[in-house]
Amino acid sequence: MAHNRPDDAVFREFLIAVLLHNEAVADRLGLQPVDVAATILLEMRGPLAVGTISEELGLPSASTTRLIDRLEKAGYVRRVRGERDRRTVTVELIEGGLGDYEAACEASRRHLEKVGMHYGPEQVPLLLDMFARVGQAYRTATKDLRDGH
Repeated sequence: MAHNRPDDAVFREFLIAVLLHNEAVADRLGLQPVDVAATILLEMRGPLAVGTISEELGLPSASTTRLIDRLEKAGYVRRVRGERDRRTVTVELIEGGLGDYEAACEASRRHLEKVGMHYGPEQVPLLLDMFARVGQAYRTATKDLRDGH
């Protein structure tokens, strides 16, 4: 078994905390953790085609269909058929439907605001760049895993 460097341990502790928080939010809402990821994606990007959701989350289409079914049943999203091509389906958040989600995330927002107070405005671009790069690295690694690499 490989020995981890101290900085590796800090990052792993961060990952554990984020994963457990996402699971706790999902549990509170009666959803799966990937459902929370889809909700965040829709909140950030607006309505998305079902295929885009599959691609962004790295899920097979059948899994994405079940995910959308769960979110629809919970009252978070609705499917919208294309006006010109009825075969195209877009998924959009229901206005006001994220109330439970927002409430579940209130504690984390409060605690993260305190963390933000430790950094000056000049440090924000560096932190955002790091988050963007780490996020892309994990997306690529996830794709590699799902593609059998």
